[in-house]
Order: sequence, then structure tokens, then C-alpha cells
Amino acid sequence: MPEDQSTDVPPNQLSIDPRSAFYDEEVLRRDVGIRFNGVEKTNIHEYNVAEGWVRLEVPTAKDRRGNPMIVKLNGTVEPYFREPK
Repeated sequence: MPEDQSTDVPPNQLSIDPRSAFYDEEVLRRDVGIRFNGVEKTNIHEYNVAEGWVRLEVPTAKDRRGNPMIVKLNGTVEPYFREPK
């Protein structure tokens, strides 16, 4: 059972961008939820628990390539798996 407990913790840093070094498709398939400063967020692009930041997509603003703008916010980051393995 100790193995299951260690695998049921999302990684310290995770990104939804396939070009990122912190992209992990297997972990993302498990449906990771994020609480940022105690509020459930669904527009997280990337997070880092140790450094305490998230990058959020701003859907109303686009960059010059037509992608959603990303803003970085600092605070308490709590990742979790929505459903057990």
C-alpha cells in the first residue's frame, strides 16, 4: 500500500503544454485538479507547488500567434487527483 500513496500525489510541477519539460501525458490522463489559494481553478496552464505559483490562461486575450495569454500568479498551490487510481 505505501506504493499507492506515493503514486497518488501529483508531481511538484506539471504543464499541459506538450513542448514543456514538465508535460506528463500519463499524469494528465488521471485528471489533476488544482486549488489555488483555496479556490478550485480550471484554467491552469502550469503549476509549481514548491515555488508557489501557477500560470493561468486568459481566454479573452490572445498573443501574437493567436494562443491564449498566460499570466503567472503567486500563492498556495494544492494539486490533487479528482478520482483515485
